[in-house]
This record gives sequence, structure tokens and C-alpha cells, in this order.
Amino acid sequence: MTIKEVLNKGAYGLYFGNRVLLPFRCHVLKVIFENEIITDFSSSKKGACYKTLENFTEIYFHEVKDLDEAVSEYKGIKMIVVQEGNNIFDFKNHEKLNILLDEDHKLKIEKVEDDILFFE
Repeated sequence: MTIKEVLNKGAYGLYFGNRVLLPFRCHVLKVIFENEIITDFSSSKKGACYKTLENFTEIYFHEVKDLDEAVSEYKGIKMIVVQEGNNIFDFKNHEKLNILLDEDHKLKIEKVEDDILFFE
């Protein structure tokens, strides 16, 4: 699935411990996680790292044991991502998302309106 298909269908992602599984392939440019802004996704042991697999993207938050305990149920995890295959240098391709933890390890994925300031 693409990011747009996931948003249109209301498809869920998954989370387990400190791991997030998004049901689309993407490049992650920025993550806002509680009060932390992550832009470095190298494989270091700080912040987060991600990789794209056959039909999904997984993100590991290194300094978090359990997302249930670390993420406010109202704030969620904010992200700027670009669908894999799209030009990351074209700002029209940047998707602003809010990821909310739901029951049974599901992630609700919502598009964020462009006028929200928390991404800047």
C-alpha cells in the first residue's frame, strides 16, 4: 500500500515494545516524539533508526522500552515522511502524519493539516 491508500482506507500500523510498523514503504525525514525531535536515523543507539522492507517500514526507538509508557495517548508520534519512490526534495511529497497508539498493538495513522506548527 501507499501512504495515500493507507490514509484513505484507514488502515492500521502496528507497534510492539519500542518498534513501529507502518503499512507502507517510506523515507522518514523527521519524528517528533513527546519532547524530542529526531532527524538522525543512523544505526546509533540514540534516537531512532528505520528500514524499509518488502511492503512496510519499521522504526525502532532506541531509548524507549515500551511505547505504551512513553507516548501520550493524545499527542502521539508526529512524522514527516515521503513515499518511497517519490522525490524527497519536492516538498509537495512530504506527508505530515500523526501516529496514535490504539488497542491491541494497533497504530492509527492520520494526516496532519499543513497549518499545524509542531513540525517546524
